[in-house]
Amino acid sequence: MAPRPVPLSAASRQTRRHFLGDFGKRSLAIAVLSPAVLAACGSDSSSSDGSASGNSESGSTTEPTSSTTTAATDDSGESEAPANEETGETGDGAATQELRWARAELDFVSAYVLARGNSAAIIDTGVSGSADAIGQSLADLGLNYSNVDHVVLTHHHGDHAGSIAAVMEQAVNATVYAGEADLDSISFDTITGLVGGEDIFGFEALATPGHTAGHMAVIDHEVGLLVAGDAIFTNGGAAAEGPERFFDDVELSRDSIREMAALSFNTLLVGHGDPIEGGADAVVAELADSL
Repeated sequence: MAPRPVPLSAASRQTRRHFLGDFGKRSLAIAVLSPAVLAACGSDSSSSDGSASGNSESGSTTEPTSSTTTAATDDSGESEAPANEETGETGDGAATQELRWARAELDFVSAYVLARGNSAAIIDTGVSGSADAIGQSLADLGLNYSNVDHVVLTHHHGDHAGSIAAVMEQAVNATVYAGEADLDSISFDTITGLVGGEDIFGFEALATPGHTAGHMAVIDHEVGLLVAGDAIFTNGGAAAEGPERFFDDVELSRDSIREMAALSFNTLLVGHGDPIEGGADAVVAELADSL
């Protein structure tokens, strides 16, 4: 499908990386490709025994869904801060290469592959048995597990961390990250703990506790893409809270939703429900106002 422009406001928020610099001297160009057909998902589970396995033989689908391009130019129209071809990062850590993403639909939960050039990050690993489906998502982006530098677990539940060991058997070059408060509940030895504020692959790690104590989300402020894990669900194009029985602290989760609602982003990717592209921050703000 034809490219769709992303509103400038979705990427106008300044961050500590100062990627955009002086707006008087630069212009911002952003485009998002329209997604392929996406299947809805709405259930939740904390099981990691594979009973709801999302492998490629059990009906899981994987779609290359969208690509987002961000470029900063000076008055002459030439791009500044050329990106490292391997990492997609400039010297100060800001990502400037095209950001592409694919969704691995694993029955009732989704994992995501984010890619810049020949480097990739995986967000969540699904239930046990999901490594092949995630590998297909990498292939859909023209990559494989050797290209994966980062694996981020949004939280410890088995439908999000259930395939971490199998994924890491293949993603041998990758570093694994998860919220510090969730580390003891994840069955994997070498994980870098997150507390919020870290830069991973051009995304800022956000502490979003409530669903679990160590729940993390990640956001690319320049592109305007938030991966919220289970901190936010979606249903019919609206943002929603998940079932209370799956949350450690509902009020704390609502505080996290309010904090995310204060950010600027155009695209929202979630563990349960379809992605929202276009004005996603307004959709989350509407949820926050309802709490």
